[in-house]
Amino acid sequence: MSLTSYPELIPSYEHERLAALQPYRVLGTPGQGVFNNFVSMVAKLLEVPIALVSLVRESDVVFIGNEGLFDADVVAREDSMCSVAILNDGLTVFEDIAAEPCALVNPFVAQHMNLGFYAGQALRAPNGMALGSLCIIDRRPRHLTPAESQLLTQLAFVAQDLLALQAATAPSVLQEPVLQARLEELVQQSLTRLQTLAQLMQWDTAADPADKDRYTASRLDEASYLAQALHRELQAALR
Repeated sequence: MSLTSYPELIPSYEHERLAALQPYRVLGTPGQGVFNNFVSMVAKLLEVPIALVSLVRESDVVFIGNEGLFDADVVAREDSMCSVAILNDGLTVFEDIAAEPCALVNPFVAQHMNLGFYAGQALRAPNGMALGSLCIIDRRPRHLTPAESQLLTQLAFVAQDLLALQAATAPSVLQEPVLQARLEELVQQSLTRLQTLAQLMQWDTAADPADKDRYTASRLDEASYLAQALHRELQAALR
């Protein structure tokens, strides 16, 4: 299998897109600590077994944040739906992969890995070029509610900020250790607030379905508020 079999995965601006990837020192390094912590929180918030932050390179996709898909740190570009997510402005969603597989990538990989659902949002460089995606995956088909879609989009902005911080804190760019320490402290403090809420998502013991739905909606609203606040804080730090 090769990219020549899936030419629609390669956008017309591919040269510019690959150039936009170069400043990111996490490129080529799977399982970065801050991104692993981030996707672990994302998986809990959205109640899925798998969440990933990916970078889509010339011929493959590397998962720099990996929760739940630990046997796949790097996959061929034509085997990953993240390659499709970077082509779209909004969310890329496949609610039932077995019934309606993605036609732009190799369908046998998702079948082999027993993937039932995918939702991904492109992560972009400051110039607008797509670098990769934040995605959530389930083993079974599922429906993404409007509140969950909104939260995933907002969390993608946070992931995008974290990528930008990786570029900003590269040794050749940021030489002031006090500033670097402050940025790291900001990220950890902000993520801790979302992590706490994510843990609460798993402690719901409401027996009544209506109570459970109301509680879930309340937590999603709070998570969205925190994600927006974190995005604003990280944007201010980047400026």
